[in-house]
Amino acid sequence: MQAFQYYRAHDIESAVGAGSAAEVKFVAGGTTLIDLMKLHVERPTTVVDINSLPLGKIERAADGGLKIGALVRNSDVAHDTTVQQEYPVLSQALLSGASPQLRNMATTGGNLLQRTRCAYFRDTMYPCNKRHPGSGCAAIDGYNRMHAILGTSEHCVATHPSDMAVALMALEATVQIQGSEGQRTVPLHAFYVMPGSTPHRENVLAPGELITSVTLPRLASGTRSSYLKRRDRASYEFALASAAVVAQMQGQRVQRMRVALGGIGTRPWRSMEAEQVLEGRNANEQHFRAAAEAALQGARPLRDNAFKVELAKRTLIRTLKVVTQAA
Repeated sequence: MQAFQYYRAHDIESAVGAGSAAEVKFVAGGTTLIDLMKLHVERPTTVVDINSLPLGKIERAADGGLKIGALVRNSDVAHDTTVQQEYPVLSQALLSGASPQLRNMATTGGNLLQRTRCAYFRDTMYPCNKRHPGSGCAAIDGYNRMHAILGTSEHCVATHPSDMAVALMALEATVQIQGSEGQRTVPLHAFYVMPGSTPHRENVLAPGELITSVTLPRLASGTRSSYLKRRDRASYEFALASAAVVAQMQGQRVQRMRVALGGIGTRPWRSMEAEQVLEGRNANEQHFRAAAEAALQGARPLRDNAFKVELAKRTLIRTLKVVTQAA
C-alpha cells in the first residue's frame, strides 16, 4: 500500500470540498477500498474519512417510504424491523451477502459503490480497462465463469457484485447525492453506467460527490417481495445468479411487478422486459417462463459462463413462484 494523506471530515460540506481534489477517495467501512489499496488497484493520494458525518439513521420519508442514511451499516438495515416487515427483499439480500463481520462494517453508500470482484481487475499483472482504460480486458479470453452475460461490451465483462443493489433496483430506490453544486436525487436505475467503451466510469457521481442517503418508496398494502441467490456455497460467496421480485397481486393476477437480477449483469439488472410479460396476466408457470425468456433474451455468454443463462431463468422463475404464492 502506498503512502497517503488522511483527513477526517466532520460535516458534509468539508467532506465534499476535500473529496473534489484529484485522486481522493472517501472511506467509511472500508471493506472494499482498503482491500483494493493493499492490492495497489486503488492508489489514492488522500483518504477522506466520513464516519463522523450525520448519515447513520433509518427514518420515515415524507411520503411514507423509508430513508436510509449512507452510513447505516448493512447489518442494521438487514435487522431493522420496518425493513423486515415492509421491504423483506432488502433484508434477505443483505443477509445473503458477505459475512456477519463484514456486514457490521459495510455501509449503505459503500455497498452501492463497491467495485467488481473480477480477478483480473484485482490483479495488477493483467490488463484491465477498469484500472487502465485502453489496456484491454483479460477476462474476455481468460477464465470467465463468474462474469457477466448482460450489459457487456468488447471492453469489459465484469459483473457487479452487490446483492443489496439488486433488491434496491427492484424496489425502485432513489439515491440522494451531495456535491459542490448542491443536492440532487437520481433513480437507482439511472445511477449505474453501462461499461461501453468506458468501463472505468461505473456511475454518475462527479468528483467530490457523496451519497448521503437512499430512499425507498412507500409500497402499496399487500405488496410482496423476495430475494433468491444462487452461488457455489451457502455463505460468504458472490452470486452466480440472483433475483429480486416485488409484486402487487389481485387474486392470481399480477397487478404490478418489478424484477431485478444479480450475478449476471455489468450492473444490478432491472428487467422491464420480464415485468411487461407479467403485468396484467395470471401468475402461472407459462407466464413465469415467458418472463424469464424475455429477461435473458439479450444474454451474451462467454466460454465458461453459458450455464448462467439457464441458471438465471430458473432463479427468476423460482422467485416469482415464491412471491406470487405468498400468503
